[in-house]
Amino acid sequence: MTAWDSWLEAERRRREQQALARELQATEHAAEPIAYRGGKRLVNLSSNNYLGLAGHPLLIEAAARGATRGAGSGSSRLVAGSDPETAALEEKIASFKGSQAALLVGSGYLANVGVIAALCDRDTAVFADRLNHASVVDGVRLSSARTRRYRHRDLDHLAELLEKSSAARKLIVTDTIFSMDGDTAPLTELVELKDRYGALLVLDDAHGGGVFGAHGEGYAHELGLADRIELQVGTFSKAFGVYGAYVAASRVLIDHLVSTCRTLIYSTALPPAIVAAVNASIDLVAEADDRRKALRVKSEHFRARLTELGFDTGESTTQIVPALVGSSERALDLARALEERGVLAVAIRPPTVPAGSARIRFSLMATHADADLELALGALAGVA
Repeated sequence: MTAWDSWLEAERRRREQQALARELQATEHAAEPIAYRGGKRLVNLSSNNYLGLAGHPLLIEAAARGATRGAGSGSSRLVAGSDPETAALEEKIASFKGSQAALLVGSGYLANVGVIAALCDRDTAVFADRLNHASVVDGVRLSSARTRRYRHRDLDHLAELLEKSSAARKLIVTDTIFSMDGDTAPLTELVELKDRYGALLVLDDAHGGGVFGAHGEGYAHELGLADRIELQVGTFSKAFGVYGAYVAASRVLIDHLVSTCRTLIYSTALPPAIVAAVNASIDLVAEADDRRKALRVKSEHFRARLTELGFDTGESTTQIVPALVGSSERALDLARALEERGVLAVAIRPPTVPAGSARIRFSLMATHADADLELALGALAGVA
């Protein structure tokens, strides 16, 4: 064996011993309330299609119309991939978010990595919540900034770190809805801290967009704070039911990103079908108040029932409801037992979550049938 063969084999054994091995599993109708694996019907509690729009006929029709302009965009945005439809969509996004300007990016991961790296240099200190999404973590790592991670939602710790910092520029970055815990960032207090210390606040609103706000504008709008936040990143791959991501900010910040965001500069632009579908999805989300209400009601009921069954749901208050079980082995056993009983719910293990906090992560959809949620709760009762 070569050195590479030996290392790969050792890594494979280590993952298996620690119950951290992953595998890809083909899943039909993976964004819908009911999915299928190997022909078996499963209540799908693993999709981020929160408003149930991924299969909406208007989005499919829009994508089909967009595809008539070409299957691909052919180049990056700064070469020839920024067509009139893309520019018009960015204006629509800015209007929707109430910002001066917006930028369309390939994915939420690319947006977070690119934005943070483009804004930060050696004279910058980044203050990041310890439970931020991996894309935020990687963006900070790729920047040359000094990094300070504050304890999850711990404002006293953040204030202490800000007070001690002598950096020329300070940037605070946080998820709005934490994707593995379902809890929310203390935005009101974060805005007060960033104002006090002259910091720039960056929000990752991937799981808040579409779900919160009077018209689905996001969590900052829900709290009436949008006009006090410098930059928001969000994705169209969750509640909006499509793909791609956006950055909403001032014209000065967006102009800076156009010239410096490497994940924008060196990525091919999104294809016309995606641009057209996103355009249509914003209209659907803006009018989806009934779906938002249904999602909230179903999530509250599901979380309450899980608690009654003895599961620890942490500090969840949103459509993301974890059942904390501790070890990776136990999480895998629970996921397998649920699948046998007709429920698709994925085990979340390190490094996605801290060691010792493995869990089953349940994602609710507005379009889940009440009977199917009761079936899932019955399965949970059977394995509790």
